[in-house]
Amino acid sequence: MPTISIFKDDFEVLLAGSERHASSVSLAQLEEWLMLVKGELKGHNAETGELRIELQDSNRPDLWCCEGIARQIRIKLQGKHKPYTFLEQKPRSTQQLVVVPGLERVRPYVAACTARGYRVTEEGLAQLIQTQEKLADIFGRKRRTVSIGLYQLAKIQFPVTYDLVKPDQARFTPLGMETVMTLSEILMVHPKGLEHGHILEGQDRVPLLRDAKGQALSFPPIINSREIGEVRVGDEDLFVEVTGTDQPMVVLTLNILATNLADRGATIEPIETRYPYKTTLGKSVATPQSLNKPRTIIVKTIEQALGQELGARKVKQALEVYGYNVSVGKKNVKATLPPYRQDLLHAMDVVEDVAISRGYHEFLPVMPAQFTVGGLSRIEQLSDRARELMVGLGFQEIISNILGSQGKYRTAMRLDGTGWGRMVEVDNAMALTFSCLRQWMLPSLLRVEAASSRAFYPHRLFEAGEVAIPDASHELGSRTETILGAVLSHAAAHFSEIHSCVDVLFYYLGKEYSLESVQHPSFLEGRAGRIVVAGTPLGIIGEVHPEVLERWQIAVPVVAFEVNLTQLAEFK
Repeated sequence: MPTISIFKDDFEVLLAGSERHASSVSLAQLEEWLMLVKGELKGHNAETGELRIELQDSNRPDLWCCEGIARQIRIKLQGKHKPYTFLEQKPRSTQQLVVVPGLERVRPYVAACTARGYRVTEEGLAQLIQTQEKLADIFGRKRRTVSIGLYQLAKIQFPVTYDLVKPDQARFTPLGMETVMTLSEILMVHPKGLEHGHILEGQDRVPLLRDAKGQALSFPPIINSREIGEVRVGDEDLFVEVTGTDQPMVVLTLNILATNLADRGATIEPIETRYPYKTTLGKSVATPQSLNKPRTIIVKTIEQALGQELGARKVKQALEVYGYNVSVGKKNVKATLPPYRQDLLHAMDVVEDVAISRGYHEFLPVMPAQFTVGGLSRIEQLSDRARELMVGLGFQEIISNILGSQGKYRTAMRLDGTGWGRMVEVDNAMALTFSCLRQWMLPSLLRVEAASSRAFYPHRLFEAGEVAIPDASHELGSRTETILGAVLSHAAAHFSEIHSCVDVLFYYLGKEYSLESVQHPSFLEGRAGRIVVAGTPLGIIGEVHPEVLERWQIAVPVVAFEVNLTQLAEFK
């Protein structure tokens, strides 16, 4: 979850708004108000006034800044939200940003605006930078979906062009450097080029923002120009742009930045973006603009979810003091999110906001009508017993992530092109490192073993955890089962040694088993067996193949076994 830094004095000024004088806020009062944004105070530096706040919601990027937190609390305290005319009215613009053909295949969308009349303060600049980083890294998936640029407006001549150039054809001095560099050099040398260059991998032409005088503003999504894109304390007029691959996310990000600057006293002026290709918002798009539409919610749905009769009027009041625009019908309410939010996906999202707005203390707890006794399921009882036995056998327990990569779960295990390598893959994965779910336990154990080469041998590791097994007959296409896996590694590790561990485990579990020879790509041929209980294969045991050990960079022999505890629990 996002954790942000804000300054108490800056927060108090933003909380007061333009109509009132700032007053001191106690930490106790702040902690109470943070309930409105699902936030928690994690630290306070009394000398600097810095506050560390952890936000328990990743669906509201508008709250990942001092301005957003102050705005949400201010709306609740004042009982109404401040109108942002540049968002709520159809924007008109005399300034243009022109997109060239071909960008639809690289990074197709851009949104921009100007902010005049706000003299950038030290606290304001810190928040601008933090908001830019949080939105681009978390909401924008490490700049892949959304990246942001801030510039000194006085140095820019319109129209601005969102261009597409060959990496060696454009050059400028990037932020953090003092020498002029080509875009190719930025990708190879600059820290941001090395970190984010993979986003443009395979492209023979890359994006470039430049103004009417040909000055380079930035190389999206990598780095800004030092001459124009370095905002300093004291700057008064700013140019803000957002580029990305998802147009609603790009526009929403700009709306958040524009609203934040407006809260600090800036006058926001829209910019018209002209596309040579069709977009969901048309070929001519003025931003900032609201993308939200009214959503009709049946009052009964809200009452049933909260367990309390409220009526349409109380629901309307709760939502309005939380920032919504609301109209009331006989049995429903029509609610519209403020333009800097776009997280209304289900009626339950509205229910949650009603509960937060009214305060959870308003809802009386109801004791259960039936008496029940809880207890561990059979599989958990078996898992706990197996863990105790493995610890008794001298093994150390590890706990690892069920998510991983195909390279580790399949390729490193010599399972490419085999039925053993089938696994559940994550659609639209943010990173290849977490692109699939493990289908067995051994790769997780080998990962820890590979990182433990400096620890004294022998190594005895085990884990009892979940795996995802593809299963076309299941309604979800896969089933989740609990597996016990173990590895034993040292210079003389062999099959008989791990076999004796399996013998002891099954003896104390009160189960009988047998071994059948099996050929498995991850194990040495002739040194692997299938663990069978009552005619049902429940696991595997063997000496890990040297090629697998080489791929994991493990220098000593490893023997391993794993048993399906979910299926074992079904046997009496």
